[in-house]
Amino acid sequence: MPLKTTISYTGNYSIRTYEIDSRKIATVPALLKLMHEAAMQNVIELKLSVWDLEPNQISWVLMRQHLKINRLPVLGEKIKVLTTPAGFEKVFTYRDYKVFDEKDEILAYSSSTWLLMNTLERRITRIPGFILEYQKAMPSPSDSLPRPTSKLPKFEKAHSTKTFRVDWHDLDFNQHMSNVFYIQWMLEAMEDPMILKGKLKVLDILYKMEGRWHDDLVSEVQKLDGHTFLHRLVRNQDGKELALAQSKWALPGDV
Repeated sequence: MPLKTTISYTGNYSIRTYEIDSRKIATVPALLKLMHEAAMQNVIELKLSVWDLEPNQISWVLMRQHLKINRLPVLGEKIKVLTTPAGFEKVFTYRDYKVFDEKDEILAYSSSTWLLMNTLERRITRIPGFILEYQKAMPSPSDSLPRPTSKLPKFEKAHSTKTFRVDWHDLDFNQHMSNVFYIQWMLEAMEDPMILKGKLKVLDILYKMEGRWHDDLVSEVQKLDGHTFLHRLVRNQDGKELALAQSKWALPGDV
């Protein structure tokens, strides 16, 4: 089958009432869901979705995502999400996202790193040749977003915590906790003043392990300074760290 001359996908969306907070502004998890939906439609078009890959016993797993937000859209606002597969490196594959408003001004953008998992062994596997063929249609590294490579600081002390249980409706089609819930639960553990007044500007998350049905998780937040925080999700049953993240916020009065 010949490859498409372009392998990007653009999704057009309007911000709906169940995607906003009390200020009529889209929440970060809602925006991420739209970005991931565009990526899913992209791989469906390319015949590389989890269902297309089932005969090969492999599936996509998100490892790292670096998100920058200029502005969150508001209720009823029309946005455009552009997503592009952005290259391969060893066992890693990269994907970029850009979110635009109706004036084509960029609202948010994100680079991400993915792996392929063997669905029987639940282990990372090499990228097969029929997927590597898509490299020919991908943009060059110079035309892509910078890839997240730096290490996150070590989490040392929790200043606030919140507990969660992974329920059935928190799972995705891979039968593990949806990627967006990792971020949502990390943000839920923030102290009230930052949630109410702060604006998330940067989020860098490293996914380390699957969250599974009935897992009891603790979301922990460590304050580095007035604008920067570390986050992690820990499984109560065995103390394993499922994810680590760093967030940077803007406060009223910041220039």
